[in-house]
Amino acid sequence: MKIGFLLPPGFQIMGLAAASAFELANTSAGRRLYDIGFFSEHGGSVANSFGAAIETQPVARRRLDTLIVCGLVAPAPTATGLLARLRAAARLARRTASVCTGAFLLGEAGLLDGRRVTTHWMFARELQEQVPAAQVEADRIFVNDGQLWTSAGMTAGIDLALGMVEADFGAELAATVAKKLVVYHRRAGGQSQHSALLELGARSDRIQRVLDYARQHLQRPLTVTELANVAHLSPRQFSRAFTMETGQPPAKAIEKLRVEAARLMVEQSRLSVEEIALEAGFSDAERMRRAFLRAFGQPPQAVRRLARMS
Repeated sequence: MKIGFLLPPGFQIMGLAAASAFELANTSAGRRLYDIGFFSEHGGSVANSFGAAIETQPVARRRLDTLIVCGLVAPAPTATGLLARLRAAARLARRTASVCTGAFLLGEAGLLDGRRVTTHWMFARELQEQVPAAQVEADRIFVNDGQLWTSAGMTAGIDLALGMVEADFGAELAATVAKKLVVYHRRAGGQSQHSALLELGARSDRIQRVLDYARQHLQRPLTVTELANVAHLSPRQFSRAFTMETGQPPAKAIEKLRVEAARLMVEQSRLSVEEIALEAGFSDAERMRRAFLRAFGQPPQAVRRLARMS
């Protein structure tokens, strides 16, 4: 399968990280599943946002299995010539995709009308205004709408590529590639772009270790004493250090982690609300319902209905 990355002038270099997933799919399978190429409007040298250049081939009249459009640091108008070649290449490709703000190029080319799409959360509203006929899902890692795939921020391009590997050759190969990429967890497309661990922003390894421990043991009560033991601190020292680093007391932070895990299960599993509450460590479904209302302004059943509708 020929994977072609279309590079607009000033493309963000992180968008090419997705190429590693296809490369490692080849080595993991022990055979060449994918060929990777870099393309531009006219071919030749194309500078990225840092000014470093990469050699490309002309995209015109190239039959690609998958066309992936890389984004810019921030959306900007695209040359009409590149848009014309993008439309032509997309017509020949089995599937077309974008990484981050690459969705804006697809939108300018008229390829997003009537489609479910996503992009970086910072630019989601702008994309919706630019392409009112599209359904922009601002809080998704990636969206697969038939032959069209779009991803959120630059690292989400890796998740999108892993999703393609899974669609092409199965979940086992995708999991192997994710492990080789040292991806902590292959995020499903429907997962939120926002991470509770990232928002809590632990600065020290000690507190980060506690957060990692908590996320892996959400079914446990996770008392301050237990978490303090993980940090090798007294409960009082731990509570003070934790709150200073994360800006939240331990109980509030643990609830955030539980809600994040529960939301993913609500959106993507067939478990009942009661089963999810226990899996995420809530004492009962009512306690989880109140936590959802605080976090999202709606109960788990409403979150599930919206996920199924989309």
